[in-house]
Amino acid sequence: MMAATGMQVIWLSALLLAGLGAVFAAVLLAASIKLKVATDPKVEQIHAVLPKVDCGACGFAGCASYAKAVAADASLIGRCSPGGAATAAKIAAVLNLQISEGSAPKRPIVHCRAVREDKTFYAAYRGIEGCTSANAQPNVQACAFGCLGFGDCVQRCRFDALHIVNGLAVVDYDKCTGCGACAAGCPRGLIEMVPFTYEPMLTVACSSKENGKTTRAMCAVGCIGCGLCARQSDLFAVKDNLARMDYARYQPSEATETARQKCPTKVIVFRGRGASADEKVSKTPATTSAVSS
Repeated sequence: MMAATGMQVIWLSALLLAGLGAVFAAVLLAASIKLKVATDPKVEQIHAVLPKVDCGACGFAGCASYAKAVAADASLIGRCSPGGAATAAKIAAVLNLQISEGSAPKRPIVHCRAVREDKTFYAAYRGIEGCTSANAQPNVQACAFGCLGFGDCVQRCRFDALHIVNGLAVVDYDKCTGCGACAAGCPRGLIEMVPFTYEPMLTVACSSKENGKTTRAMCAVGCIGCGLCARQSDLFAVKDNLARMDYARYQPSEATETARQKCPTKVIVFRGRGASADEKVSKTPATTSAVSS
């Protein structure tokens, strides 16, 4: 028998490898068919209508996780803050459900409006540039309840929706998704996730619990707990020397506008889309529009 030539060996090897490749491919195909996990088409349809920002405001790791969860539990409809009411309606349509009007989407409000010129400082802070570090030091600024302005909240925001303007954290509501990361990042708890029943939203932009005389000495625009707002509208109440507002019940009215105008320190202001970026400028509710969800 004649020995195989080099070319024949190469061809035989190639054919053998091709045959083995075909066998392995067939095995993998059979395994993938047998082990394939069926995907609920509703999950894919829900994921398609989500904004794909993966902000985590819904309480899940991302849009894909939320799509899977809401497909299994329709009570989770409405948790997508970036998508708002429109997305909730689309999810309900995929699930062949009708949804009733629920709670308003939550957006962050910074309960402070004091810029550098409004604050009293005891000394210049020379420590680590961060609110958490500054908050651990006594007497960084006179008001222990005011915005420190070092931007821990800005660093938490993934959407460039927060900036420090003249020592004050200011929200860009056109970019904000309502994820709540900024609220978690404020060491003084000044940022609250508030239901925006209307936009722009009326708010008490202060957190000070000092008495009126002390507040005036520390801040030019702080709440002095005078109660004038509460006497104009039952949406306001004063507790611990601080005016508070029932945001869930807010509707623009003559009473709330009078309360805003009568506030001696002008601490009742509008926040949200349509409100001035300058926290010192107020806005009448004439162009306010309802936000439903």
